[in-house]
Amino acid sequence: MRMEVKLTLNNSFFEGTNARGARIKLGPGLDDGVSPMEAVLLAAGGCSGLDVVSILGKMRQPLQALEIQVVGERQEEHPRYFRTITIKYLLKGNLDPEKVKHAIELSLNKYCSVTNGLAPKARITYAFEISGGNE
Repeated sequence: MRMEVKLTLNNSFFEGTNARGARIKLGPGLDDGVSPMEAVLLAAGGCSGLDVVSILGKMRQPLQALEIQVVGERQEEHPRYFRTITIKYLLKGNLDPEKVKHAIELSLNKYCSVTNGLAPKARITYAFEISGGNE
C-alpha cells in the first residue's frame, strides 16, 4: 500500500500535508505545532488506539471513552531514537479487564504498524485503567 505526504518549509517549521489535505506543523519549539519525535509518539498512540477501539468493538465491549498518554525516553547520543515508550490507556465503560488487555496486546504485538516499527530499538510497555461507565 502506497502512502504519500508532503512537507513544505515555512520559515522555521515544516507544514506536513497528506493526500486528503490534513495538515500538521512540525518543528522545534513550536507553540502551535509538534516536534517530529512528538509526532512519532502521537502516531504510536493513535495507531494503537484505533486498533484497540476496533478490537473492543468486535468483542462487543461497551467502550464509552478512551484517552491515551504516551511517554518516550530518548537516548542521549545521536541518533536520539526512543529507548523506551510507555503507553497508558485510560478507558471508560463497563469493560472486561482481560478483554482490554488482550485488545492492547493484539494491537502492540500484531496490528499496529507504528509500534511494531519502533519495537526493534524501543522497548514498548503499556498500562491501562478502566473507570466505570454510565449504564
